[in-house]
Amino acid sequence: MKRFLRLLGCLAVLGAVTAQRHVAVQEGPLYRTEGSHVTIWCNVSGFQGPPEQNFQWSIYLPSAPEREVQIVSTVDSSFPYAIYTQRVRSGKIYVERVQGDSALLHITDLQARDAGEYECYTPNTDEQYFGSYSAKMSLVVIPDSLQATAMPQTLHKVEQDPLELTCEVATETFQHSHLSVAWLRQRGSEKPVEVIGLSRDFMLHSSSEYAQRQSLGEVRLDKLGSSTFRLTVFHLQPSDQGEFYCEAAEWIQDPDGSWYAMTRKRSEGTVVTVQPTDKEFTVRLETEKRLYTMGEPVEFRCILEAQSIPDRYFAVSWAFNSSLIASMGPNAVPVLNSDFAHREARGQLKVAKESDGVFVLKIYHLRQEDSGKYNCRVTEREKTVTGEFIDKESKRPKNIPIIVLPIKSSISVEVASNASVVLEGENLRFSCSVRTAGRPQGRFSVIWQLVDRLNRRSNIMWLDRDGTMQPGASYWERSSFGGVQMEQVQPSSFSLGIFNSRKEDEGQYECHVTEWVRAVDGEWQVVGERRASTPISITALETGFAVTAISRTPGVTYSDSFDLQCIIKPHYPARVPVSVTWRFQPVGTVEFHDLVTFTRDGGVQWGDRSSSFRTRTAIEKAESSNNVRLSISRASDTEAGKYQCVAELWRQNYNSSWTRLAERTSNLLEIRVLQPVTKLQVSKSKRTLTLVENRPIQLNCSVKSQTSQNSHFAVLWYVHKPSDADGKLILKTTHNSAFEYGTYAEEEGLRARLQFERHVTGGLFSLTVQRAEVSDSGSYYCHVEEWLLSPNYAWYKLAEEVSGRTEVTVKQPDSRLKLSQAQGNLSVLETRQVQLECVVLNRTSAASQLAVEWFVWKPNHPEREAVARLSREATFHYGEQAARNNLKGRLHLESPSPGVYRLSIQNVAVQDSGAYSCHVEEWLPSPSGVWYKRAEDSAGQTAVTVTRPEAALQVDTLVPNATVSERAAFQLDCSIVSRSSQDSHFAVTWYSLRTKAGEKAGSPGLEEQEDEEEEEEQEDPAERMALLSVGPDAVFGPEGGPWEGRLRFQRLSALLFRLTVLQAHPRDTGNYSCRVEEWLPSPQKEWYRLTEAEAAPMGIQVLDTGSSLQSAICSNDALFYFVFFYPFPIFGILIITILLVRFKSRSSSKNSDGKNGVPLLWIKEPHLNYSPTCLEPPVLSIHPGAID
Repeated sequence: MKRFLRLLGCLAVLGAVTAQRHVAVQEGPLYRTEGSHVTIWCNVSGFQGPPEQNFQWSIYLPSAPEREVQIVSTVDSSFPYAIYTQRVRSGKIYVERVQGDSALLHITDLQARDAGEYECYTPNTDEQYFGSYSAKMSLVVIPDSLQATAMPQTLHKVEQDPLELTCEVATETFQHSHLSVAWLRQRGSEKPVEVIGLSRDFMLHSSSEYAQRQSLGEVRLDKLGSSTFRLTVFHLQPSDQGEFYCEAAEWIQDPDGSWYAMTRKRSEGTVVTVQPTDKEFTVRLETEKRLYTMGEPVEFRCILEAQSIPDRYFAVSWAFNSSLIASMGPNAVPVLNSDFAHREARGQLKVAKESDGVFVLKIYHLRQEDSGKYNCRVTEREKTVTGEFIDKESKRPKNIPIIVLPIKSSISVEVASNASVVLEGENLRFSCSVRTAGRPQGRFSVIWQLVDRLNRRSNIMWLDRDGTMQPGASYWERSSFGGVQMEQVQPSSFSLGIFNSRKEDEGQYECHVTEWVRAVDGEWQVVGERRASTPISITALETGFAVTAISRTPGVTYSDSFDLQCIIKPHYPARVPVSVTWRFQPVGTVEFHDLVTFTRDGGVQWGDRSSSFRTRTAIEKAESSNNVRLSISRASDTEAGKYQCVAELWRQNYNSSWTRLAERTSNLLEIRVLQPVTKLQVSKSKRTLTLVENRPIQLNCSVKSQTSQNSHFAVLWYVHKPSDADGKLILKTTHNSAFEYGTYAEEEGLRARLQFERHVTGGLFSLTVQRAEVSDSGSYYCHVEEWLLSPNYAWYKLAEEVSGRTEVTVKQPDSRLKLSQAQGNLSVLETRQVQLECVVLNRTSAASQLAVEWFVWKPNHPEREAVARLSREATFHYGEQAARNNLKGRLHLESPSPGVYRLSIQNVAVQDSGAYSCHVEEWLPSPSGVWYKRAEDSAGQTAVTVTRPEAALQVDTLVPNATVSERAAFQLDCSIVSRSSQDSHFAVTWYSLRTKAGEKAGSPGLEEQEDEEEEEEQEDPAERMALLSVGPDAVFGPEGGPWEGRLRFQRLSALLFRLTVLQAHPRDTGNYSCRVEEWLPSPQKEWYRLTEAEAAPMGIQVLDTGSSLQSAICSNDALFYFVFFYPFPIFGILIITILLVRFKSRSSSKNSDGKNGVPLLWIKEPHLNYSPTCLEPPVLSIHPGAID
């Protein structure tokens, strides 16, 4: 698989794919503490396929760094190994999907065994492999050694007492980490408040409640030694009451530079109660009187009553009408605002501290604007250890209002006007006369004001004491155009003129005169004020404004004349213009449009839609009034309808602009114009048409009689469907031969298929629908309108009639789709390829398109399941079976020839077995280009059987026996001669075979011993004891008890396994065998055991070096040769000598030969049994017949 991925990577570099997948995981190593909640992010980019990708997390433990242990997956619930299954199901390990291409791995309760190298893998969704599909990072789990310790206690304090608390914070983490420590206060169920804290960057910080006290040094955090943190609050307040505890956090810097809090601990709490002290105080404000005259002095005394005033700090502020006058701190230095500072500088005002509890505000010369409310505010302040002041409680008494009376004046005012009631638009003139009892004392300032009906007062114009004139805000524009004028006629006479009055100028006009005198300090002061007024009533122009329309000829016929008259009331002067408009609503419409307008300047303006009236309409306006007459000649149906008169009343403004004051609409006048009697008749005959798709539909409409030879016809063609209540418009030809397509033609796309014809003979109209469709079936008819030319040369519709209906039925072509019904059986091995063919023998049309879908019937599953579908647009879709059996990526579709579709299933599995069949849908194009399903058929079934490979495992059965000395090592080889597949993995187990009867005394020859052991095995069943087992995933099982610690495993090649037993012991003597299990991967990458085989037993003899003479001789080479080799030559020479002597003695005898000439003496070679392994001494045996 790795070679295959490398090959795909090379193809991607050469341009086989356009995007490169990249998987990124959080940079490691990450250090996290036991019991903490850890998250690891994983992102994928550059992929193709769906936007939502899947993620699979695995771990490589330090004890087996090459072995993958699956943890959790977003797509497969059976993905986790057994060691993680319970934690995943309980939600302690889960994957949070942040986005479609990003996910977080959560481990809520981190354990020490969770340390290792984590791998994030994203399954492929691309068409080709290109890029990285997994990424790894390291997670290190360290013990949680952080401790935060404080002595639990309860303290009772008094306000202003100091508070000191200590907390021990320690950690034994070997990694470089930072600590953060914070003291918090909690009251009941309230949220804890941070008093002061030391961040991991060694920065002190506090919450908003303690920030100011920390900045003033009232709250401190000191580190004593290496692990002690002391909290100090110098002056306790009642708000400090609660439980105090310290909280510590241990921070470590991750490889990406960010800091992470590995663990947090909080200490035991200390309950602190704060008893408040009595520091209440009261404030009083006093003055002699409340009523003063301008120039008199006034003194306000702010009296403070409290205990131990000299030992406390107070600040005083003075206010006038809620505006600050002056403030005085504990140092008794007054600070005045800008206005009162000038008066204080000129000696007119004084702010001072008379005694510890009395503060004074004195004004030496009162002004009239000094009238108002005065007050003082006393605030107690607390001095901090740094010398700064903190505001505490603040109090103020009730306001003291004073009134400053002006100097009395003897003036009187009279106001007169030119009229009390005027018509809107006329001019208003007012005069204001000031009279004094003696000689005037100073100057006058005059203000003209208007008080309307709602008692709202507005300034028109004013003249100040220096002679400066200024209009009011609402009259500024009118004054700039000369619409409002004010003039000082004499020193004591003032006039006001308002030109072109308006209705809103109605009201009470008031003249407000103020007398000023210069004071001793040179400033002007008000001595007295007087005012007088006069009412003005203004009649609005639109009062009584009305309009009426009349006519004496409400009903006329073509070419007759009629008059319309518009009467306007009341009669207005020439300066008041009125515009009159005649409006017209034609018969059958809902909106009026303007015919003609007499404008306000006497002009005539025709409307946009009045062209037909201009040549036949006379307009007249009376000189003595605003009445307008409208006379219309040669009436036609276009003049039939409703008429209405609209009058508008206008007023000219001060800036020469015009304002429409009112609009009045008259009653409606309906004029009826009669038309001639119609003689229109249309053919009512009925027809029935039946035809096949793509043929034309011929429709006729015949007019039998008409009213006039000059009649024109408009023909409307309709179709009625059984599902519709009314017919739908197809095509309309107007009386002037213009074409208009109906909504049905637009919706059904009939425009390109319609052909209209009007025959020369007249009265006959034809409509042809080309390339008929099934949807064109229905009932067709025509609607004929007869049009004539009116007296004003406009066409009008005289009559209309409907023809008989033509029933049209359009059929589809007959179906001829046919598929091959041949049945088939296929048997194939796993991982091979299966090809399924779907053959279309016949189809309805060569222009048709086919949709092919494959189904499978699984054993014991009566319902069929969809495998894949090829739409008629040649789009390939997977079915539910493909998703369930992981067929995606293993299916391949091709069409080698028209009508032949071949589906290939690659890398088949046993689960793919079943009966496969294809289902074909034939789609035909309608004449409008819309495809519809005409026929469908299913092919014969093909039974597919997928089998696993045949077992071919063989283990070497020719194993030599061995003899070893005590404490030496012997090797047990397990050789595999053949295997079933190159992808096989093997599980090997070595056994010790012992008989229940045990070993016999003595040590016979090895061959004899093996024969005896085989006989004993047949008689007594063997006891099997496992020495060592190695799984297919290279995981070792436990060692056998007698051999524990003395085994060494080696894999010399892919098919050769060796187990070495060290420190051999005589009790290790016996037969040994190995058993091999062959495991193969399924197409779903799941391993299963195919077969197993066992090697022949191997005999092992372990000699006891100190228990017999045999072992002593074998251990000494010289003694071995002396005992076994030197006696043989000597003994042989001796025998040969004896035989020669005897042979010579017998050959000299006459009877030296036998009866038949056969020698009497047979000499046979001695049979020497020699064991090269020195298990037994050599044995020289002479068989019977060797010597006679």
